[in-house]
Amino acid sequence: MNDRVNNDTLDELKLEARMGGTGSLQAREVRRIDVSDFEARRAEITEQLWSAAVEVGFFQLVNHGIDVARVRQMFADSARFFALPQDVKARYPMAKGTNAGWEYRAQVRPSTGTPDQKESYQITRPRMAQLWPSEAELPGFQAAALDFEQRCWTLAMQVLSCFADKLGFARDFFARAHAYDAPDYQSTLRLLHYFAVPEGEALPEGVWRGGAHTDFNCLTLLFQRSGQGGLQVLPGKEAEGQAWTEVEPADEVITCNIGDMLMRWSDDRLPSNFHRVRNPRPDEYQGARYSIAYFAQANQGVVVDGPQHRHAPITAGEFLTQRVMANYGKY
Repeated sequence: MNDRVNNDTLDELKLEARMGGTGSLQAREVRRIDVSDFEARRAEITEQLWSAAVEVGFFQLVNHGIDVARVRQMFADSARFFALPQDVKARYPMAKGTNAGWEYRAQVRPSTGTPDQKESYQITRPRMAQLWPSEAELPGFQAAALDFEQRCWTLAMQVLSCFADKLGFARDFFARAHAYDAPDYQSTLRLLHYFAVPEGEALPEGVWRGGAHTDFNCLTLLFQRSGQGGLQVLPGKEAEGQAWTEVEPADEVITCNIGDMLMRWSDDRLPSNFHRVRNPRPDEYQGARYSIAYFAQANQGVVVDGPQHRHAPITAGEFLTQRVMANYGKY
């Protein structure tokens, strides 16, 4: 690891370690961008995506082409998985360094030092041998999850093609970098289950459903259920002030954010910003929260190098390993 890569990571960790406090709330617009009739409206959509990404780092997609009924069915399939007995889910554990399989209260953020109050199931297609529940345990689950994952890839590549245009890359640059059929494909579909708050109880101070963090990947697509809120975002240029903005969930909307890998690839023009999932307030729904995230991250052997070469070239596999080791020190 060269000194510049190491220093970039250390600076990020120092900032993240200061993100554990409650902070304050500030109303901001998280722009909703209509991506219907994509090819005919490409130029207009590109400008809207770029503006939202540069100025805030977060945006929402509407009329995105993934039918809301299909989204709701994936949430139902996710709930079926998490409803399996603990000993059944434990047959499909996430092995170190794979980002594939089931984990339970295993993620400890540098911002909090306490485990996120959730369990999750990661689907990284080339790494799923022996990690799928059987058809007897969960009929139709594998086929449905793979179908949904491919829909997410298609949409993510549309969005990334717009960023490629703005960065001066070939339009299909990111689609080739995330080639779906490559053996080193490492994009991940993550099903998440945040635990219900026990009746009459409150989580201790400093314990979060999801502690403050940035994502390590290029682009995140996040699906949320109406009525199951808690996501808060923080534009990077205002990070020191820690004035967070609530993001209202809706079944038909996809919330997106730029990840660290794309920030590096864009020579820091596209910011990767902090977000977190707070605990429900006493006057809010206290039950389980489900969300689904798709993390588009370039294939392992692809070299991440911006058009202006601001950062040292690094493979996507090395970049992710470096970030995970620095943050969690266990892979």
